[in-house]
Amino acid sequence: MAYDAFAEFRMTGHNVIITGGAQNIGAGIAKTLSGAGAKVMIADLNGDKARQTAAAIQKETGNECHGMKCDVTSLSDIEQVVRETVSAFGGISTLVNNVGWGGRHEDPTAISEEDFIAAYKLNTISAYRMSMACLPHLLKSQNATITNSGSFSSAVPAYDILAYGTAKAALNQMMVSLAHMLAKKVRINSVLIGTVMTEGYGSAGIDEEMQEKLRHPDNLTGRAGRPEDIANTVLWLCSPASGWVSGQTINVHGGGGVTRLFGR
Repeated sequence: MAYDAFAEFRMTGHNVIITGGAQNIGAGIAKTLSGAGAKVMIADLNGDKARQTAAAIQKETGNECHGMKCDVTSLSDIEQVVRETVSAFGGISTLVNNVGWGGRHEDPTAISEEDFIAAYKLNTISAYRMSMACLPHLLKSQNATITNSGSFSSAVPAYDILAYGTAKAALNQMMVSLAHMLAKKVRINSVLIGTVMTEGYGSAGIDEEMQEKLRHPDNLTGRAGRPEDIANTVLWLCSPASGWVSGQTINVHGGGGVTRLFGR
């Protein structure tokens, strides 16, 4: 039999939950994992969009893909997603925590305590709750993984996303601690994502001039990221190909950290 260098990247037999998977980066991750052979459950606040995306992915990849509504700040919604995924697939081997937002504030005095609490609930606490709800099933699985969509702003401060950046920093620390606590049982890693152009920038009220700047960020590649740039890294972290990788935060930002340190 010929040597297959990509065999360990295949996800056949893996059952995945991805939160925030209806569009943008999340949809790219869902499509890539499905294309690698996994069964995928897309859980998203927009249930209709989740189902539409799942149907399109299943048609394209030929692998089972479902979508359902889930507010990740609701414990009952999280528990329902876990129940329906186990019912549909027979178990859970892979969790991708991919939700996040925190608003933009140029003036720190404009950030309320409620803004901080909301950012932590969405970016940090929801990932903990989802991870704990999935854990009994992950512990029964081979090559169980949790992969988190983090942010470059959790490591390098950004002036206008204070609440978001600090909540994502807390996510990093929490997941490294969990990786230590669950060593040899579940591999846990996070992807620190740089500027990725998605539909979300327009809907967030970012003007066209700023969007144009974001398309050409100051990084080593000279371009903004694409959803597939993140999806390919997540595939590696979820697959057996990364079997010796756990407790890590992987930077995927076009080398933006290098230009921040040394200029270009």
